[in-house]
Amino acid sequence: MRITTRHAVRTVQTLCVTVTAALVATGCGRSEDSGPGNDAPAEIGAGKAKGTVVMWSLGDPDEPLKDLAKKFEQENPDADVKITAVPWDGAHDKLTTAIAGGNTPDMSMVGSTWMAEMAALNGFQATPTSIKSSDFYPGQWDTTKYKNTSYGVPFIADTQAVFYRTDLTAKAGIKGALAGDWDGYLKDLKAVQATAGKENPKLRHASGLKMGFNSWIFWLPMVWQQGSDIYDAKTGKFTFDTPEVAEALENYASVPKEGLAPTDRADNVQEFQDGLTAVYQEGAWAGGTFHKDSPQLDGKWKTMPMPYTKQPAGFAGGSDLAVFKEAKNPDAAWKFAQFLTEPANLATYSKASGSLPPSPQAWTEGKLTEDENLKAFAEQLEVGKAPPAITTWQQIADTIDSELEKLTLGKSTVAEVQKTLQSKATSIGTGR
Repeated sequence: MRITTRHAVRTVQTLCVTVTAALVATGCGRSEDSGPGNDAPAEIGAGKAKGTVVMWSLGDPDEPLKDLAKKFEQENPDADVKITAVPWDGAHDKLTTAIAGGNTPDMSMVGSTWMAEMAALNGFQATPTSIKSSDFYPGQWDTTKYKNTSYGVPFIADTQAVFYRTDLTAKAGIKGALAGDWDGYLKDLKAVQATAGKENPKLRHASGLKMGFNSWIFWLPMVWQQGSDIYDAKTGKFTFDTPEVAEALENYASVPKEGLAPTDRADNVQEFQDGLTAVYQEGAWAGGTFHKDSPQLDGKWKTMPMPYTKQPAGFAGGSDLAVFKEAKNPDAAWKFAQFLTEPANLATYSKASGSLPPSPQAWTEGKLTEDENLKAFAEQLEVGKAPPAITTWQQIADTIDSELEKLTLGKSTVAEVQKTLQSKATSIGTGR
């Protein structure tokens, strides 16, 4: 599997630290702008790019990105791309501070769950119409939106699938993947659990469970699988009090409640590698970690799409490319963003970096599904959905994480969690 180790990057990639109230309130002091959600699309001029493009990438120095920048410069001899790596743990504050001060680079990668917040800060130009939404998975494109206006281009996709140890599940009599429907999946987990300490001497729990930070990523798709949601964009109201949310909470809690998963904050990656758990849900980066840290397990694990109840659904996250309103060279920046998100270049970047491309055509051109363990992720991207595009999303997400933990530990009932989530989310509101 070609995925590389990017655990820390992926973990923080979906993190969105709460922006200061002052920034939100002032809208950065640029009242003369047309305003977030009402911006006219930027335009990309004819001809080749010229001048310097300053870009911030997020995470470690990104050599595959730099390689593509060199290719762009070769095709645009009068352009000079300068890329600066910004560590994820300080990226949110650096971006919001730059927007507030009007001292931004021309463009940047932006965590997908930050897009609404920073667009609301009047930070980004609206996406040119020459960049087509139809070229991307719908869920990935939705990550660029704020108030139905797109403010970026999907660059790196992120979603989750199920990893399972074939050497451990086979001893439970499971041939191939676990069942794809939720009831069958639970039945299979119980069969695996029955082998703990017996056919599988080291096994402790059939499944790992994401607890605490970002556990909402694993729970929210369960709501979407019910054909429901936690927020109604038309009314602007949260909907944590529906029967569908109750069922999603029941399903999430049923795994640890039946002893199929630990109720502490276990290191799922390590426990999977050590054979202490047989199954768990994670992003594609985990495959690279297994290959790098436990090559003896190559061929002993596979992936499958997430089990579902009424309809398939999955999380759509990752990183988008955005051009700032204060960009000094916006035309060249958009040309570079357009270049980077061409299917061939997305495929090249994916192969070199281990990331997932947000474009179906890039998957085809890169022949990425020839990797058997990437097929499940391709299926998940087809049904991926973005969380609500509201500026307070991270506060809502943090509240969900906290309540899920209480539910898992038996400190709250499903009804209590629903009541708390509805009350707290309504109190937090949706921001601007």
